[in-house]
Formats: sequence, structure tokens, C-alpha cells
Amino acid sequence: MLYADLHSHTLASDGTQPASDNVRIAFETGLGAIAITDHDTVAGVDEALEAGKQLGITVVPGVEVSTLSKGQDIHVLGYYIDHHNALFLERLGEMRNVRDRRNEMMLERLNELGLSMTMDDVKASLIQSKKADETIGRPHIADALVRKGYVASMTEAFDRYLGKDGAAYVNPPRIGPTTAIQWILEAGGVPVLAHPGLYDQDELIEELAANGLAGLEVYHSDHSPEQEQHYKQIAERHALIITAGSDFHGERNGVVFHAPIGSRKVSVDVVDQLNQARRKAHERS
Repeated sequence: MLYADLHSHTLASDGTQPASDNVRIAFETGLGAIAITDHDTVAGVDEALEAGKQLGITVVPGVEVSTLSKGQDIHVLGYYIDHHNALFLERLGEMRNVRDRRNEMMLERLNELGLSMTMDDVKASLIQSKKADETIGRPHIADALVRKGYVASMTEAFDRYLGKDGAAYVNPPRIGPTTAIQWILEAGGVPVLAHPGLYDQDELIEELAANGLAGLEVYHSDHSPEQEQHYKQIAERHALIITAGSDFHGERNGVVFHAPIGSRKVSVDVVDQLNQARRKAHERS
């Protein structure tokens, strides 16, 4: 049986490897499909699609849209979006502007806490310079904190400063997840709620399911076995497509963040389910 890992990040956002490397690793791992789902950008998709053609592995074009609900980050994955759709690209640009502002606010907080940190420090720690349609996120700031010796690891950076309970955590206003679902649908894609076990908002799933949500990322590297069973039951109750993803971000300081490609996977039949959902949505529109 062939499997698919439907959540991975590249240099286009806060991953550490080119999109083609993600595809190569998926191929070498024996997967039948890999999704590229960078934060608020589709800049790595074309490179991944080309690598997929060369290696004979299915690449699912995707994105992970940042939203906010009750002060909590909520991420909505969009699969098989038209990644050249002008309106969708414009909307993603708006999301990147909010992300940039959030980065600056976090840096301001860090300085207030006595940790001297500038955006130049963050950019100095990047593997390569960012293009206009690529993103800088918290892992980049965490990496800079490690490099400057303020923390010993990425985990410590998030636990002490950048995670939702961290001293420098901020969350400026963003669109809600229902809006992200609508954007994804309008771009011809299939919306799936990412890692629901990180939110403590199970009631949100029912609300989103009534507003176009097509799937739930049941299997994720940050979910416990108990959570995976719990969200499998919720997905089945609401007739949502059950997906899985490693949330691979590459390796930093010798540690893979979050988990290796293929560590969470589902049958490639799920890719067919996503395609069927896309076609049905198109027929209704």
C-alpha cells in the first residue's frame, strides 16, 4: 500500500529545505504522495510539482493559512488550490503582512524582556534570503535566539518566549477560520483543519464543518494516540476526510522540527478523496 504525508514545509516559509528536497525525501521514504503546505504562501509549489514529475511521485499543491479564533492560532490547510489564482495570491499577501507585523511585535517584546534582538538578527540566521512571496515565522526567531545564546534549543525558545504561553507571544488580529475556508473554496481548493489537538476548541470543528470544512488532520506529530482516536471519531461523525501529516520543517541544530517526512501518513486513497471533494465543490459553484 502506498501512503501520503499531507503536511510539510519548505524554505518558502519556515522549513529548512527546498521544496524539491521534501519531494525527494518522500520518494526515498517510499511514499506515494507528499503535500507542500507552507505558511501563507505557495511559493514552493511549482518547484515541488516539477520534482514530482521527475521522480514519479504525486505532489499535492497546498497552503497553510493562518487564522485566529478566541485569541488562538488556528491553521487551515488548503489542498489542490489554484496556486496561480490572482485573488488568492493577493489574499495570501495580506496574511504575510500580518505575519510581518507579528514578527516585529514579538521582537519588541523580546527587547523589553532584555533580549537584544532585531529583524536583521533574524535574517542573518536564515539559510537563504527571503523573496517577497515567502514568509518569516516564529521558528526563524527561535533559531536566532539559539544562535545568540539566549536559549539552548528551539524547544526552549518556544516554551519560554514564542509559544502561546511564552513571555513574548503576541497575536494581532487576523481573519477567522471560516473566512480562510471560503478563500480556499473560492480558489478551487479543499479546506482541512490542521492539528486540532493543539487548539482546545473542539466545538469549532462542528461550526467549521457546517461552513465548508472538508477534512480534519487526525494524525499529526503533536497528537497523542488518544487524541488521534478522539479526532478520528469526530471526523467520522461529521463525515470529514481524515488526513495525516508530519508537519515536517526540516532540521535545526541537529533536531528535526516537528517530525520526519512520513512519520504520520495515510493511504494515498485520501488524495483521491481530496480530489473528489474538489470536483464536487467545483460542480456546486
